[in-house]
Amino acid sequence: MTHSLRIPDLTIPARPARAGWPAGVGPGDAGDPAVNDVDVIRVLGEARLAGTVHVVGAKNSALKLMAAALLAPGRSVITNVPRITDIAIMGEVLRRLGCVVRFAADDPVDPMVARGGVERSRSVVIDVPEQPGAEADYDLVRRLRASICVLGPLLARRRYVRVAHPGGDAIGSRGLDMHIAGLARMGAEISGEHGFVIAEAPDGLHGADILLDFPSVGATENLVMAAVLARGTTTIDNAAREPEIVDICTMLSRMGARIEGAGTSTLHITGVRELRPVRHATVGDRIVAGTWAFAAAMTRGDVTVTGVDPAYLEVALDKLVSAGGLVETRGGAFRVRMDDRPKAVDVVTLPFPGFATDLLPMAIGLAAVSDGASLITENIFDGRFMFANEMMRLGADIRTDGHHALVCGHERLSGAPVRATDIRAGAGLIIAGLCADGVTEVSHVHHVDRGYPDFVADLRALGVEVERGTAPEEPDLAI
Repeated sequence: MTHSLRIPDLTIPARPARAGWPAGVGPGDAGDPAVNDVDVIRVLGEARLAGTVHVVGAKNSALKLMAAALLAPGRSVITNVPRITDIAIMGEVLRRLGCVVRFAADDPVDPMVARGGVERSRSVVIDVPEQPGAEADYDLVRRLRASICVLGPLLARRRYVRVAHPGGDAIGSRGLDMHIAGLARMGAEISGEHGFVIAEAPDGLHGADILLDFPSVGATENLVMAAVLARGTTTIDNAAREPEIVDICTMLSRMGARIEGAGTSTLHITGVRELRPVRHATVGDRIVAGTWAFAAAMTRGDVTVTGVDPAYLEVALDKLVSAGGLVETRGGAFRVRMDDRPKAVDVVTLPFPGFATDLLPMAIGLAAVSDGASLITENIFDGRFMFANEMMRLGADIRTDGHHALVCGHERLSGAPVRATDIRAGAGLIIAGLCADGVTEVSHVHHVDRGYPDFVADLRALGVEVERGTAPEEPDLAI
């Protein structure tokens, strides 16, 4: 049976860029949370994804690389940066610290652009002053939790920093205890007042032995960036091992830092007197790549993903093989094909190299349409299942108990209006809508904009009937 969305053209015209922001990604422009929280994405279900999608640089790496540029005065250039809202916000954070930040076209050109599409990655050029500022304001930090990563580099260079306590996605508690405890061991005096974290090291930081209670990515990044300019040697045990950690250590090493053990659970950092600016390419986004892998499996499609080393997704791709999929890997690309209904598989999230917590919404989506029952266990964030109620509106059979979810699969879901609660939940709901009958409308898609450059265009290129537009106005119920 042939379906039609039968809804008006909701295309939003591109808006001119504000000063210093990429076109369409700035205050008051498409891409800004203040505007896009009223946007919706509508997809027609019973879709099958087929084709090739190119993945650009990882958001979770690019943001920290931008912060790392603060460690060296002069011009650093970071390429393969995704064209998303969070990058623009981080650019503004750096500007307020006294940096000159501009965005430029990547060279070589993004393959999407070469095919006549919209530019999805850019280079960010950062000119860092000899004396950067020492305060990160609340109005920006509250919108971007990753901006807390300026704490380490600013403390190392300025010996004083005042950073607003961060906000970010509503996916559970993500405290700064390990950041603060590690910096304190390196000689920092930490206090808090009026919603700000204040760190001082009047005599500079010194090397220390640090044992993290948990392999926190954010804490590892902040402590490494602080340690590269500290006196002596810092050892971080139980350090995070994610590819994004390796990426920032690679950039820092090119800047002149002395780091051993990147990619392992023990890092040794010998401080140096100064670093130099550098040009560095951002590692591919394994979470976006994993999203497309699960989308291919859920829709019984055939998708090739380029731009990411499949080794970063070994556990996730193995799960898709266990579910009945065919996975082929080669160099910086992989292909996922699913010919029949997926078989149910259990998933447990763990720090890298385990199954990534950011792919949990996609794992639940796969379980919702699989043959059998799946047990999904979340070990990283206590609020990851917040979006389960939205998935249940699509007909998913989900029962949650603490950090476990039992999901009983159905052949087909049912299209309905749903609301994105965070970046990955938004993408997961859109993809689940492809496995439903009828039209699924996902609201609050500004969350998706924070992690997926040009998501709608990629869906359309893979054969999806999809539209984006402004949600209808809420009725005025005031008495």
